[in-house]
Amino acid sequence: MALFGLFNKKKKESLDKGLEKTKESVFKKLSRAIVGKSKVDDEVLDNLEEVLISSDVGVDTTLRIIERIEERVQRDKYVGTDELNRVLKEEIVDLLKENNSTDYDALSLPEGHGPYVIMVVGVNGVGKTTTIGKLAHKFKDAGKSVVLGAADTFRAAAVDQLVIWAERVGVPIVKQGMGADPASVAFDTLSKAENADVVLIDTAGRLHNKINLMNELTKIKKVMQKVIPDAPHEILLVLDGSTGQNAYEQAKQFTLATEVNALAITKLDGTAKGGVVIGISDQFKIPVKYIGLGEGMEDLQVFRKNEFVDSLFGENA
Repeated sequence: MALFGLFNKKKKESLDKGLEKTKESVFKKLSRAIVGKSKVDDEVLDNLEEVLISSDVGVDTTLRIIERIEERVQRDKYVGTDELNRVLKEEIVDLLKENNSTDYDALSLPEGHGPYVIMVVGVNGVGKTTTIGKLAHKFKDAGKSVVLGAADTFRAAAVDQLVIWAERVGVPIVKQGMGADPASVAFDTLSKAENADVVLIDTAGRLHNKINLMNELTKIKKVMQKVIPDAPHEILLVLDGSTGQNAYEQAKQFTLATEVNALAITKLDGTAKGGVVIGISDQFKIPVKYIGLGEGMEDLQVFRKNEFVDSLFGENA
């Protein structure tokens, strides 16, 4: 059982609402793809390919899905267009399983001593600081003690924003002045958080120079390890789902710069590009842990593949 109980009706309604634009767009396109057809044939598959690519699932992932459906059609001898949605959902869920997107309680912490350290990375504007604030709220709600570290010292606004979230959630924050060494802030945070359950470290999101980004993130990690040898335990990359293909490029740059092992995909409520979650999980083989579905404190959800695919392609279709 998950930390906050089974996936409840309220969360499912929020998920449905958040993915409404993508679902509407996918359904319209799917309906056109199968119009006048009773059987899934090459033409239907070609049309389905277009639907998935235009929903930002990505070319490579789309081709894998189509290939799986082709195999299914051959194996089952006959697949009617009325069954296409069900088959599509099953194959996508299986694909997500293979890509290490296991449904697990993202808020339960491994047993061990000392705080669980999460370094949060991502470019400016993707909702990184907001995601940290909402995560802090979730962990606190689950009975964990949380400390925030404001290591995005490149922008004064980033520190100010994180301070507002810390006050709103009611958790301590460690910060220094603007322009301070981010590694120094991270060191300071860990030194002061030895009794905390979770430490969330914000980092600067500049991508204009990959070498600088890589060096900075490596330095932050090395300095943190002076306090906690195996920190950070998680490097969470935050991506803006509404940017579609641009999110793939960001994922590529950050996975080259540091060992990202978890993803949060935000702003899915304002876009018809929800397919990006499937594509990024498949392309990078990194589990999607959280999805952002709105501005509210509760609108960051733990990712559950079955419910996500159900919401995206219509639960009763």
